[in-house]
Amino acid sequence: MARDLVAAWKEHGLRRASSLAAELVVEGLEPPAVDVITYIPPDPTRLLVRGDHPAERLARQLARRWSLPAAQLLVRAGTAPSARQTGLARADRLKNARGAFVGVAAAPRRVLVVDDVYTTGATVSAAATALRYAGARSVDVVTFARTVRQ
Repeated sequence: MARDLVAAWKEHGLRRASSLAAELVVEGLEPPAVDVITYIPPDPTRLLVRGDHPAERLARQLARRWSLPAAQLLVRAGTAPSARQTGLARADRLKNARGAFVGVAAAPRRVLVVDDVYTTGATVSAAATALRYAGARSVDVVTFARTVRQ
């Protein structure tokens, strides 16, 4: 069921799914002790194709529900689109994501980074590294779904 929701949300433009995803996250988690909520920045090419960015939409929904500020603290490094993570082995995902993000401003001390799906942790790990370089001392992560590999 979650797989179908994520596919409709990410690939078929079901934008209202972010509200449902946020409700499910809020029901399962206490409000985090952070200064700001940010999100994994979109790949520009995929943003053009999709017309929406699920991670940002989820982050802003969570921020509103938890009465926390949301801000874009990261951008993609470089100008070329990143390779898709889908289908890559864990080692390749880590290599692909390393150095993928840079901070756009000084990060507050405690940051929550939001992404839609957690598979290997490569993307959020790269984001957390960039946020720490930008000044964050604590980086927590929230995702709507987690891929389970057998």
